[in-house]
Amino acid sequence: MQKSVLLVGESWTSSATHVKGFDQFYTATYHTGADAFLAALKESDYQVTHMPAHEAQAHFPTTLEALQAWDVIILSDIGANTLLLHPDTWLKSRRTPNRLTLLHDYVAGGGNLMMIGGYFSFQGINGGARYRNTAVEKVLPVRCLPWDDRVEVPEGASAECITQHPVLDGLAGEWPWLLGYNEVEMHPEGQLLATVSGTGHPLLAVREYQKGRTLAWTSDMSAHWLPDEFCQWDGYRRLWVNALDWLTRARS
Repeated sequence: MQKSVLLVGESWTSSATHVKGFDQFYTATYHTGADAFLAALKESDYQVTHMPAHEAQAHFPTTLEALQAWDVIILSDIGANTLLLHPDTWLKSRRTPNRLTLLHDYVAGGGNLMMIGGYFSFQGINGGARYRNTAVEKVLPVRCLPWDDRVEVPEGASAECITQHPVLDGLAGEWPWLLGYNEVEMHPEGQLLATVSGTGHPLLAVREYQKGRTLAWTSDMSAHWLPDEFCQWDGYRRLWVNALDWLTRARS
């Protein structure tokens, strides 16, 4: 029986102005960064539903019961504001549930949460992701920094596995290059599995929080921080399957 995974985020829209002498016109382009991840898990024990960022503001669950329908929830490149500012609050000044608090309660009650890095993960670009000091940060294996936490590594950075753990099963040897990540600090109750080589910065960490589990991967799930070589690597699929297997495994 397949387990259910809700992937939230990993989409954006770009607008451009094209100037040709006296004339100009505008275009808008929709992008998704989830294609490689969804393809990797297509033939697996996990049924992944993608909720793009533009849908999450209105449609991300607003009750604990609705969250509990999912075996795993993944937040990837989606800022805290999108979950905090339901249209009824943003446009109509109505009280609505705090969905960051609901995510905390979901994990505390036995749910499983993964955060994947990006420009609007952890603290994010210009500090705009804003997960520091939130109820979501409280359950993570890492802590967010109070500023823009992006580390761009255009020359490439390598991963260094520092312990044995089920999430790392079958991933021995050299991993493909990373081109960036979010810098975070370890939570005292988190377990560090892999770092960005030469920095000590957490790349992969896990935690058991009350009845649930959480996992943090501080680089991306695809471009630009995760190049094609990483997404096409045999270990790409294994990494995510291992992560989901650990998150959903019954605790002894």
